[in-house]
Amino acid sequence: MELQKRPDQNLPEKKGQKRKLEEESQHDSQISLPPTGDARDALVSDVNQHVSILLSTFSWNESDRASAKRATHALADLAKNEEVVNVIVEGGAVPALIKHLQPPPLPEHDVPKPFEHEVEKGSAFALGLLAVKPEHQQLIVDNGALKHLVDLLKRHNNGLTSRAINSLIRRAADAITNLAHENSSIKTRVRTEGGIPPLVHLLEFADTKVQRAAAGALRTLAFKNDENKNQIVECNSLPTLILMLRSEDAAIHYEAVGVIGNLVHSSPNIKKEVILAGALQPVIGLLSSCCSESQREAALLLGQFAATDSDCKVHIVQRGAVRPLIEMLQSPDVQLREMSAFALGRLAQDTHNQAGIAHTGGLMPLLKLLDSKNGSLQHNAAFALYGLAENEDNVPDFIRVGGIKKLQDGEFIIQATKDCVSKTLKRLEEKIHGRVLNHLLYLMRVSEKAFQRRVALALAHLCSADDQRKIFIDHNGLELLIGLLGSSCPKQQLDGAVALCKLANKAMAMSPIDAAPPSPTPQVYLGEQYVNNATLSDVTFLVEGKRFYAHRICLLASSDAFRAMFDGGYREKDARDIEIPNIRWEVFELMMRFIYTGSVDLTVEVAQDLLRAADQYLLEGLKRLCEYTIAQDVSLESVSNMYELSEAFNAISLRHTCILFILEHLDKLSAMPGHTDLIQRTIPEIRNYFVKALTKGNSNIQP
Repeated sequence: MELQKRPDQNLPEKKGQKRKLEEESQHDSQISLPPTGDARDALVSDVNQHVSILLSTFSWNESDRASAKRATHALADLAKNEEVVNVIVEGGAVPALIKHLQPPPLPEHDVPKPFEHEVEKGSAFALGLLAVKPEHQQLIVDNGALKHLVDLLKRHNNGLTSRAINSLIRRAADAITNLAHENSSIKTRVRTEGGIPPLVHLLEFADTKVQRAAAGALRTLAFKNDENKNQIVECNSLPTLILMLRSEDAAIHYEAVGVIGNLVHSSPNIKKEVILAGALQPVIGLLSSCCSESQREAALLLGQFAATDSDCKVHIVQRGAVRPLIEMLQSPDVQLREMSAFALGRLAQDTHNQAGIAHTGGLMPLLKLLDSKNGSLQHNAAFALYGLAENEDNVPDFIRVGGIKKLQDGEFIIQATKDCVSKTLKRLEEKIHGRVLNHLLYLMRVSEKAFQRRVALALAHLCSADDQRKIFIDHNGLELLIGLLGSSCPKQQLDGAVALCKLANKAMAMSPIDAAPPSPTPQVYLGEQYVNNATLSDVTFLVEGKRFYAHRICLLASSDAFRAMFDGGYREKDARDIEIPNIRWEVFELMMRFIYTGSVDLTVEVAQDLLRAADQYLLEGLKRLCEYTIAQDVSLESVSNMYELSEAFNAISLRHTCILFILEHLDKLSAMPGHTDLIQRTIPEIRNYFVKALTKGNSNIQP
């Protein structure tokens, strides 16, 4: 079982890609459709004109430089609309722009250098915009752009700095970022072209925008590329990156934490180096940043730090990470909630952290996240709760905040979350013994009524069958549940019914009930051939005017009622013909067939009348068989009448079936007329049922 690490593992790369528009083209944010017809023809002509200018102006002539600058800027403006990028590329702009990434050759004599750096900057900017579309990345690289872009990163090496140089370097770094975005081969090419050392060097550049651009490029290059990661670390980038984490500029520390996050991902050795270099405290500090993106990346990074190293888990908590992470759980930003849940889930794999997270107030917001419609967020919260459930000190807190019911009733999106929640409930169940159970029993005795009931409900679901008597009889838990059942609040009624059902299932699991219980009084039967047979018959019954031939010896052995009839002081004792009133022939014949054979095939239609006869003549075996048959037909519409029938004829087995049916289907019964009276009428018998069931231990709960 593992956390969902990131909603989009490529997210750190995409931030750099967006920078190209954020700073200089915010006014061009509207979405355009691809040009068609005359508009496309005009665009093609425009692109061809600019490309032609670039191809013919590669010199230091001031007029050429001015024209080249205007052409690069014009192509960049067009490329801001992704819908026309293909037209620009098809028009041959890529090689023309790459040509102007380098300065024109110098003549033998010194000449002025008009628009120095400006044309190269425009070309780098335009190429970066064209690289937004993945299908153009390789074309740009294959035309030789990388070598020139890497050279542009070094323009400051002669000691000169200016606004133009800074802007040029930044555009070159951004172009590298966009070219390498989600392209593993180009990431490698950047390294082989020598692009990583100058980018690391630029992290210390005075211009913060250059720092950001360099960090953004390194962030992309480090993503899922081990060789690049190693070289970035070998170039001694960590001290500078860690200093950048403390920057007051949110854009700086966001890029820095992103680089470190990608360096650390799936690289345990680099992770150790990063921690040893002092990253832990500044990363924790970013949890309180005003930049939600930095907060998110910091939370993710802390989760990665805490993946396997238990000491690091403890240190993260000791240094103050828990409280801001818990506050982030309540952010309106779904990704922020997801990453903080991810980090807390990792931290919660340490026993001491588990108690600290719960004590600091982490339980409730994590439980609320289970309602999320975001599967990854929901799973990370579930995983964190699974960790917290390991600490027995947290069990009462789970119950106090309604966590058990939340876990039971939640609607979980992915199977992994369902499995995680199931394991969490199992883990909590395993804690309900010894010190934890005694603590809960104490709370059930001394707390306010609402919490007492919550404890009783939780214990009904979590306790072992061996502890049921102790909890629900000896410590009055049963009365708390029955109190809920008798409440005027439908939700409380349903909670009580569900809990009582759970108790009954556990009790029956220890004492399985036969499908159709045998007669409690073993006896020998005459057999089928003697049913209504005049042979050796010594008594005749008159039923609905028809004679039924019987044998006293068989009847005497069958029940106390017949023994009293033939051996007592009744007039039937010596009578040859005995009239049987108020019973149908079909019913009487079935009763006699049972007396002679010990079995009979019953239908629901006749079972109720036969139950009356069996009760009248004290035929317990037949009575139980009738109860079983009738019980198969209990429904929402019939349960009330069935319960009345069980009371009229003391049909205990049928009564218990009705009770369990009422508890199991209370949610549907609540829509039926008269359900409140039915519940109130059955509560005394429900109490009796559970008292017997929970005090009999391993004996059968049925009479």
